[in-house]
Amino acid sequence: MWTRRGILSRRPQNGARPGALTSCCAGALRAGTALCGLLAILSTGALPLWADEDLAKLLIEVKTLTGKPIDRASVVVKFVEGRSIVKFGKKIKTNWELRTNQQGMVKVPPVPQGKILVQVIAKGYQTFGQTFEILEEEKTIEVKLKPPQPQYSAHE
Repeated sequence: MWTRRGILSRRPQNGARPGALTSCCAGALRAGTALCGLLAILSTGALPLWADEDLAKLLIEVKTLTGKPIDRASVVVKFVEGRSIVKFGKKIKTNWELRTNQQGMVKVPPVPQGKILVQVIAKGYQTFGQTFEILEEEKTIEVKLKPPQPQYSAHE
């Protein structure tokens, strides 16, 4: 039962007795013990996980001012407010770039409740951007895009 790395060796290495753990194996054993301890802490629920936070299902409807749906509009959703203990103080950054379907709708994957930024870009319409506060489990956001403004020239 010997290997080149020497996990359990029948041949003595550097004066070690047969069957003794080598330094390579002892280091792996210590790392494995630390990993088991970390898994025990996480499995007991000592640290709240991000999955335990309230998540919101979001549906965004993109329409013209007259109520006609706009298909293939680019929708960018950014989660902008919140912190997680599991992330050890780092700000949660959650971004999605999606496109609307033929009915002008897009379903966003579950996002943590809080403030989100929604940006909508569609050819032939003004770009839309607004921050929304999401406090419900399910929310539908209706976005109405305006037609482009006429060009203005200072030389006329």
